[in-house]
Amino acid sequence: MFKDIVIAYQDSIYNLCVYMIGDPANAEDVTQEVFLKAYQKLKSFTPNATIYTWLYRIAVNTCIDYKRKTSFESIFKHQYSEDIIENEIATPSESKEETTDSEQLGFALKRAINKLSEKLKAVVILYEMDGLSYEEIAEALDISIGTVKSRLSRARKELKRYMKKYYSPSNNF
Repeated sequence: MFKDIVIAYQDSIYNLCVYMIGDPANAEDVTQEVFLKAYQKLKSFTPNATIYTWLYRIAVNTCIDYKRKTSFESIFKHQYSEDIIENEIATPSESKEETTDSEQLGFALKRAINKLSEKLKAVVILYEMDGLSYEEIAEALDISIGTVKSRLSRARKELKRYMKKYYSPSNNF
């Protein structure tokens, strides 16, 4: 039953959309669109892909389409979404001085991930945050395993560059 698919994967798809889009409210809308598209395409689903990777492919493509459609708005909303992320990290009772180093590092990492290209961001999110294997990512994005490895390597290099302030030789990304 499709309801079971939604229940099983809605949180993962939503989290992917938040990282791809950067704005939780718009990510909710895009997540709904992903499941609507999945429902409409359910009859064309072939068992040579898992439901999990099939949904991720739909989600990544929907997020990319969304960002293309709203490219001008995305520039404005990117700053707004960073404010949302910052406010979510520090609770109202905390001052900026009271936030811990790990919270600041987490915020900086989210900002760095948002600076990545859509292709690199998708691979990082699927591998590092969602724990997909190279094979699952390749299937979800319809790319080769070599391309997954290459994009992941480039994304890590870019993240190190963005995170230079927080990076020391003893830290491993």
